[in-house]
Amino acid sequence: MPSAKVLEQKKQLVAELAEKMKNASSGVLVDYKGINVADDTQLRAEMRKNNVDYKVIKNTLIRFAAKEAGLEGLDGVLEGTTALAISADDVIAPAKVVAEFAKKNEDIYNIKAGFMDGKVVSVEEIMALANLPSKEVLLGKLLGGLQGPIFGLALVLKAIAEKVEKEGSVDSSAPATEAAPAEEAAPAEVEAPASEAAPAEDAPAAE
Repeated sequence: MPSAKVLEQKKQLVAELAEKMKNASSGVLVDYKGINVADDTQLRAEMRKNNVDYKVIKNTLIRFAAKEAGLEGLDGVLEGTTALAISADDVIAPAKVVAEFAKKNEDIYNIKAGFMDGKVVSVEEIMALANLPSKEVLLGKLLGGLQGPIFGLALVLKAIAEKVEKEGSVDSSAPATEAAPAEEAAPAEVEAPASEAAPAEDAPAAE
């Protein structure tokens, strides 16, 4: 019977694994029996390159951790040898790395199942995920798609700014005589002399 210390260690391992599985973007479980040291070293290097956490884990620990993480439905594949590839922030990377290696080593390396955003997914879904472009490629395409409208908007704003600047410079350079010729068109009225305007005082009074 395991000692209390061993049980506590296993409990801690289960808790840590459950936390990883719960917070992971995706994970893939594989059967790795028969893989040699050279291939395993190459696979682990590819996993590290893509920031994928990859470990061989006992089925019992995965079973308890999956239950604690709310990932029901993995019990049926937890047989034989099992390795887990998991990523915290890249939903595509684990499936892509595992699938590429499995294609070259079908006799010794097979996908069992996986999970994504808290849900168990099938082998077919894992393969579909693996066929998607990588995270970097998707971000590049998204950025390229956004740059088109932004570039077009920048051209429109530039054209408007140039038009406003051009029209503004024409208006400001116009001479005052052309802009407001009112004084020439309507000259001031000349005031009539008092003798002509009001001769009433010089006229003799009526008898």
